[in-house]
Amino acid sequence: MGTYVESSRSSPNDTAAGLCLRLLGQLTLARGGEPVKLPSSRKLRALLAYLALAPHPVSRSRLCELLWDVPNDPRGELRWCLSKLRGALNEPGRHRVETEGDTVALRLADTNVDAVEAAAAVAEGIETLSLGRLRALAQLFAGDFLDGLELDRSPHFTSWLTAQRRRFSSCHVAVLEHIIGLLPQGADEAGAYLDRWLELAPFDGRAHVALLENLARRGQIGAGEEHLATAAELFRSEELDVAPLREAWHEIKARHSSATPCARSGLALPAPQAPIVAVESEPAAVRRASLAVMPFAESAVNFRGGLADGLTHDIITRLAKLRDFFVIARGSVFALAEKDIAPEDAGRRLNVDYVATGSLRSLSGRVIVSVELVEVRTARIVWAETFEHRPDEIFTVIDDIGNSIVSSIAAEIATVERNRAMLKAPNSLNAWEAYHRGLWHMYRFTRQENERAQQFFNDALKLDPTFARAYAGLSFTHWQNAFQRWGDRDREASLAFATAGHSLLVDDRNPAAHWAMGRALWLRGEQDGSLLELAKAVDLSPNFALGHYALSFVHSQSGDPQSAIGSSDHSRHLSPFDPLLFGMMGARAMAHARLGEYDEAAEWALKAAARPNAHVIILAIAAHCLALAGRQNEARNFAAAIRTTWPDYRADDFIATFRFDRDGEALFRRGAKLIGLN
Repeated sequence: MGTYVESSRSSPNDTAAGLCLRLLGQLTLARGGEPVKLPSSRKLRALLAYLALAPHPVSRSRLCELLWDVPNDPRGELRWCLSKLRGALNEPGRHRVETEGDTVALRLADTNVDAVEAAAAVAEGIETLSLGRLRALAQLFAGDFLDGLELDRSPHFTSWLTAQRRRFSSCHVAVLEHIIGLLPQGADEAGAYLDRWLELAPFDGRAHVALLENLARRGQIGAGEEHLATAAELFRSEELDVAPLREAWHEIKARHSSATPCARSGLALPAPQAPIVAVESEPAAVRRASLAVMPFAESAVNFRGGLADGLTHDIITRLAKLRDFFVIARGSVFALAEKDIAPEDAGRRLNVDYVATGSLRSLSGRVIVSVELVEVRTARIVWAETFEHRPDEIFTVIDDIGNSIVSSIAAEIATVERNRAMLKAPNSLNAWEAYHRGLWHMYRFTRQENERAQQFFNDALKLDPTFARAYAGLSFTHWQNAFQRWGDRDREASLAFATAGHSLLVDDRNPAAHWAMGRALWLRGEQDGSLLELAKAVDLSPNFALGHYALSFVHSQSGDPQSAIGSSDHSRHLSPFDPLLFGMMGARAMAHARLGEYDEAAEWALKAAARPNAHVIILAIAAHCLALAGRQNEARNFAAAIRTTWPDYRADDFIATFRFDRDGEALFRRGAKLIGLN
């Protein structure tokens, strides 16, 4: 039946046309500008709000569990509520309350729902919206979500309501922050937006910096000093560090006072434009993405130290071991959670880019873990997932779920950061952004894009010579040049080895550094050393998918083919949408071929070749494996495709690309002979 709640594109404040449902503030319903009278039942209003935001039809049993905790006749009360909602929402020829089987849904595509409008704007990307659109969105937030509506003895609804209030409060803050950033200097309306921002997020360093900047622009230095003193008291009461705020104020004062002599001399030199910036904890040139993983909530547990806390600690530890971005320590996030600080508020207090939060429920025969990753400044949900397992062996289940969560969070942050870097001018990138821009080009797997990737990795290293992953990325590009024969193999292999060495020198605990060195040693024919380095990479970070893939790659040619299959499977489990997925599948194909399992080899090779970024060497793996499986016609088609870009391609080229043992070389030469590639 599809998605039932859709955002109306009418003006957010247009209450004169059609049906309008207001959830931000006290719940109201109006038709054509006239109020629609609803029964006084709080549960009816709760039901209306819940269904209005539900993206899919909801089962009656779920609604009964949500709103009624007494066994009298919850289904009867639900039927009564639905009948009243039909009377309020339905019109001749337009049935907005839909029941099908055991499910209930609202069709509100033609209805103006303020909360849906706000959520759609966040999903669209607040940072992309115009000032006019942001102003209109700000007017939607008339108060807390479902202000004044609480239900006694309905714990599930209360949990949902709390989460929604936090969500929309965070949306409101994000809208206000972006309005302030877009307003012209000295705009009179800035004060009202700043006051509201600080009211909603009193510990948000960005809000205080924005207010101080506004006061300084108006020449109100004394007022700025007073605000700083008040903010310092507030921060100290919560044991928060006020030093970055003081430093920001000193910088603001110095910048604005430096413009004063020019003004006094009669020169019309305006104060330099200074965007509202966050309170930074490190120089902008080397700043990297940061993440706080808030303690997961556990249903029916009112104390710390349970299964959910263990999962949270495990996720924080595993993410930190990746050393790909900055992860807030366990003590800080648990301290904020003890004070019942909402995750989004905690993210702003900690000045991080992303917050991950979740919940764990143990039901009869199931463990259910729900997770969300939110971008703090835009309140956008970057990723959300629910994992469900049978608790046959609880610690194995939790470990498996933890692996999935860690890998997904790391992949999603990398994707967001790459996409953001692609939208910026190349000369405006900091080291972190230049690195991710390099990754974007690197994963295109063409000679020209590989060269572009090298440029961006070098740019990143000029800005931050201690950036281990940028050295590892540079090593990867030289490795590609050698592997794909885009340059002199010996020279490129030496450069891959040298840059991997630099990566190890600046951060010997970084799994990517050992991964780069392991691959470089493989190029040099040092298989034992290669396997040692790759094993070190996955020992340092068991969730480092590329480390497991590289182990599979090396073992698939002259090592243990069974180990290659296991490592390939594990790498794909950790990173199911990885840009190198074709390589993971191709390695498994070669391992099956060495085991004499030609049908399996052919199927995995076909999957590898079907990936959109599969290069000519992957096509060659498919051609040889299909030939060995007796599927000569398909194999010849791949051979023909290879020769469109590499006209004189032969078995010698395939063998020289890899490092097969003697039996492996003989095996693949036999396959090449079957399709005329010998």
